[in-house]
Amino acid sequence: MQQTTQNETIHSNQWAKSKAKPKRGNAPVIAISIGDVNGVGPEVTIKALNDKRILSQMTPIIFGSAKVVSYYRKQCDLEQLNFMTIKDLGNIAYGKVNVYNCWQEVVELHPGKVTETGGQAAWKALDQATQALKDQVVSAIVTAPINKNNIQNEAFSFPGHTEFMAKTFEAEEHLMLLVHEDLRIGVVTGHVPLHQVSQKITRSKVRQKVLLMEQSLRQDFGVLKPRIAVLGLNPHAGENGLLGSEEQDIILPVIQELKEKGKLVFGPFPSDGFFGAFMQQQFDGVLAMYHDQGLIPFKTLAFEKGVNFTAGLPVVRTSPDHGTAYDIAGKNQANAESMREALYLACDVVNQREQIATYTQPEGAKAE
Repeated sequence: MQQTTQNETIHSNQWAKSKAKPKRGNAPVIAISIGDVNGVGPEVTIKALNDKRILSQMTPIIFGSAKVVSYYRKQCDLEQLNFMTIKDLGNIAYGKVNVYNCWQEVVELHPGKVTETGGQAAWKALDQATQALKDQVVSAIVTAPINKNNIQNEAFSFPGHTEFMAKTFEAEEHLMLLVHEDLRIGVVTGHVPLHQVSQKITRSKVRQKVLLMEQSLRQDFGVLKPRIAVLGLNPHAGENGLLGSEEQDIILPVIQELKEKGKLVFGPFPSDGFFGAFMQQQFDGVLAMYHDQGLIPFKTLAFEKGVNFTAGLPVVRTSPDHGTAYDIAGKNQANAESMREALYLACDVVNQREQIATYTQPEGAKAE
């Protein structure tokens, strides 16, 4: 009981650390790390920013290279897309597409190929965009896809963006949350080998992830009393212990404990029947036990439209829910809808957190 209270306090404090972020009027400044320059990241970025509605809601800054952006702009026949190259983050062109050069040397582009220089460029962009987020020069970061192998270096030794951001911003716990409209699916275990999943499913871990999801649904999505479905680990949710004991020994006791505290948490549900019957429509969030259990149904229902959101951070980070897609890179075939939705979600969460901060501001406190 004491541990649950501590977790709830930790989660509240993580959001309390968030400070007011830079805006021009009501439009937040959003950083975009360009990702692997030989993947589809640059292409989906400029295609998304070609939508005029974007600039009415935010000021985007592409962290990468004007030469890379110009190359893909030509490849995609988007010469009408204008951008401002800025050398100083103190001189942001509000209401326009900005490009901040993260390197000066020439980076040869080989769309569709994995190269060492492509990984180095992706890291430089991510590093400098993250620093801008730390310095509160930008309101949020949207990360374009990276290659998890060629980006590895002394500073980046992580399975992906999610773990890097959690470590960088000292989040004691975080949650990978896949979002499309009212569909929100989180996972207890993320980028871990399948044979290790059952070892990592503990009462403490399940409890932490449920509380993180509930907190994020309230703080980031404005759901006042979230209804959360929890999936089982084993086939048929263990079939009363016949096909596994994790549901009875670990998952169900946590659900019962949280229900006693007034949380609207239900389950554990067999994942196949749950999604087969479209039961996700009855809940504000769904917590899966492992990566593919959550991401396969999500991408089946929302492929090319979904967004990866990292819940539990004191900052806002989103990304498109696809990878580098080398097979179509440089061919003007990439769909930018997921990147566009990632930008919109980043903007929405920034605004939502600002509203929450305003509502919870101590009486008599003055806005800065």
